[in-house]
Amino acid sequence: MSDVHGNTEALARAGDGADALICLGDLVLFLDYADHSRGIFPDLFGVENADRIVELRTARRFAEAHALGRRLWAGLDRERMIEDAVRRQYAQMFAAFPTPTYATYGNVDIPSLWPEYADRPGLTVLDGQRVEIGGRVFGFVGGGLPSPMRTPYEVDVEEYAAKVEALGEVDVLCSHIPPEVPELCYDTVARRFERGSEALLAAIRRTRPRYALFGHVHQPLARRMRIGGTECVNVGHFAATGRPWALEW
Repeated sequence: MSDVHGNTEALARAGDGADALICLGDLVLFLDYADHSRGIFPDLFGVENADRIVELRTARRFAEAHALGRRLWAGLDRERMIEDAVRRQYAQMFAAFPTPTYATYGNVDIPSLWPEYADRPGLTVLDGQRVEIGGRVFGFVGGGLPSPMRTPYEVDVEEYAAKVEALGEVDVLCSHIPPEVPELCYDTVARRFERGSEALLAAIRRTRPRYALFGHVHQPLARRMRIGGTECVNVGHFAATGRPWALEW
């Protein structure tokens, strides 16, 4: 599963009947593009401003969206207010994770806060690391790449590629963002290409994992496709569907 974006109720049920739950990030709900009344932004600035900023972003008028944001935040302690709101969301969502859970960060997550909530038995956080689950090796790469959205956990191309390289050969490659393939990166509702990773695509072609699992693109043009012998699967916009994707062997 990926892109929980505040859906704590469904998260509490997501591991029912499974041996383990894998979460590929984006726990935070800053702004719900389907319901502009939900999230940190409308809680602070109201639905009308949320409507406007979604309109600007959808039209790719990012400079105007950033200018609106600067006006709204002027004179406020932005960092403290966002951190307080994120902490409230994290307290609920980390408490809902079943045991065992393996998780990595999404691009809207704040990794520096995770240790306060993830330091408990049965919850393992990985980023540029690998772990064996049920006899298969899973590799995890968290975060996203630089984008016009300027989300909290974006790393530069070289740092991201180093995390991918550190995994070596794995059976299941888990990341928040997809490999750089147009059909996997295009969001049909937002009507734009999200940022994918060329390093992930190169690793898939070079090491040929059985699966490459990811999220990030909420309404992708293609939810799954094969690259050579690798099955690439967008494991879903969990905030909207509330349904995990099951990997069985």
